[in-house]
Amino acid sequence: MVMSVAFWICVGVTIVSSLVSAGYAVAGVRAAVENGRAASEYALSRSIALVAISIVALFTPNIAFVAAAALAMIVVQALDAVIGARSKDRTKTVGPAITAAVNTAALVWLLTT
Repeated sequence: MVMSVAFWICVGVTIVSSLVSAGYAVAGVRAAVENGRAASEYALSRSIALVAISIVALFTPNIAFVAAAALAMIVVQALDAVIGARSKDRTKTVGPAITAAVNTAALVWLLTT
């Protein structure tokens, strides 16, 4: 089965999104003090799972699977933008918001082609 350009773009954006999210989770674990370390490690474990799911999407010619992975990352990035806004950190607001928007556009393109 030959997958469309929209499929590959959606997978690529989803993988990049998951890797960026995992990178922040790694940084959170490294910066955590003892009281907050466990929460940061839980966040990292979930981020690693999302990276794995996103990478599996590369090898799964299944639009529903890719759409589910993309939707999961859209929700994660949108919530990260909300957290960034609440902490009044422009970079942690705008970056995830843009990532969520790009991933949403890629998902819509995938689902409409």
